[in-house]
Amino acid sequence: MKRAATLLITLLLAVTAASAFAADLGGRTITIGSDTTYPPFESVDSSGKIIGFDVDLMNAICKIEDCVAKFQTTNWDGILPAVNNGEFDMIASGMTITTERAKQVDFSDPYKSVDQAIAVRTQDAGLKLDDFTKQGSKLILGSQTGTTNAILAEKLVGRDRMQLYNDFNQAVQALINGDVQGVVLDDVAAAAFAQQYAGKLVVAIRGVKSGDELGFAVPKGDPEGLLPALNDGLAKLKANGTLDALNIKWFQ
Repeated sequence: MKRAATLLITLLLAVTAASAFAADLGGRTITIGSDTTYPPFESVDSSGKIIGFDVDLMNAICKIEDCVAKFQTTNWDGILPAVNNGEFDMIASGMTITTERAKQVDFSDPYKSVDQAIAVRTQDAGLKLDDFTKQGSKLILGSQTGTTNAILAEKLVGRDRMQLYNDFNQAVQALINGDVQGVVLDDVAAAAFAQQYAGKLVVAIRGVKSGDELGFAVPKGDPEGLLPALNDGLAKLKANGTLDALNIKWFQ
């Protein structure tokens, strides 16, 4: 019995050590592709520094998993092929986990759930979802190409009453200029843009249920072995309250 107990303890220690080894990134620098036009997940401040929820989250993970997070701006359109081509190690860019994307990349465990919303100009604050979707409506929705937000916009009004943009900064500017009457984007990002353009924009339509779950993406097959560390870090940040604190900081 004593020998069996000793063997069990040895096996448990070995498993624990192997798990820790698998997650530890040994101080390496992780290059992270990100479309830095999507506050509060990622944006560039007045000093040229990339900031946001994803940046803080990756920095927190790296403190646990012994790595250095290095963000670099990349265009959303083409971000999936770029990570598979080795232009960066992973993606942290408020990316929704979808079946189609999972054919091209591997995803971490989800770290946030979001619904979608429609931002409008302040003078159009009274607009309702039905004003966009009812038969005969001529209102136009804008969104960013290649996003789940754009997919929803097309479902709501059809392709003929949509305008697609390379990033959400362009879509929001089009809204301010009156080129479109609403922009579909994640609810938390809509709130961030409304704060940035206070007096010009409001989030008129909230809670368009989508249940999108966001995750980090790595090249298909995870050749750099990042997923164990990312998932381990996320689990520990959830357990120690850091993830909750970051949600409060960036989304409340």
